[in-house]
Amino acid sequence: MDKAKFEYLLRQGDNALILSQQLSQLCGKGPALEEDMALTNVALDLLGQTRMWLSYAGELEGQGRDEDRLAYLRDNREFRNLLLAEQPNGDYAMVMVRQFFFDTWHFFLMRELLKSSDKRIAEIAEKSIKEVTYHLRRSGDLVVRLGDGTDISHARMQAAVDELWTYTGEAFIYDEVDLAMVAQGVAPAAEILHTAFLQHVAEVFEEATLRMPSPDAYMQRGGKQGRHSERLGFVLAEMQFLQRAYPGVEW
Repeated sequence: MDKAKFEYLLRQGDNALILSQQLSQLCGKGPALEEDMALTNVALDLLGQTRMWLSYAGELEGQGRDEDRLAYLRDNREFRNLLLAEQPNGDYAMVMVRQFFFDTWHFFLMRELLKSSDKRIAEIAEKSIKEVTYHLRRSGDLVVRLGDGTDISHARMQAAVDELWTYTGEAFIYDEVDLAMVAQGVAPAAEILHTAFLQHVAEVFEEATLRMPSPDAYMQRGGKQGRHSERLGFVLAEMQFLQRAYPGVEW
């Protein structure tokens, strides 16, 4: 088994899974009916992408773990998602800024993975790119509308940006797993993604009249290696409850 590739697949699947779970918790709580439905649809899109990533990871591992076992029977320290994905929902500004940061990185990653040397990964990226493109267009539009809206909406959006910015750099801090994937031609170099990320965020923030924090600010890290905040424990407790309480249960 290619352990580095297995870890890389877990990271992609866990990012989509944890953010999907976070968004699903907002079902019925959106600020408007249309937005409530949009958040739920994004959650479903991410869940579908999760299945593709974790299914491939399970096949590569070859130990009989399918996407369900990988999702529901791993503990906190075994998850490899970015810390950004597990940050609390908070108010609507926090939800949308978190989504925009994630969508921006996610879009450029999927775009580059279309050229992956791993045919299966390229196929997953191809199946995901249309959804991811829509996610980015939607979250970017809302960032502009709220950032350049009322004084209150602007202040809340800026506060969310300032609080979440420290979690945006982890995706571009490469470790031995990421570097192995770059060396194999599976994944793009960090510089390609980071440059595109900063440029797009700067363009959207300018239109939204939001102040972009320094790219050189301190960045939190550890999620990719299984070091998470206590928030992830609460997310997993809710997500995994049924399978943990009734092992092997099927609908």
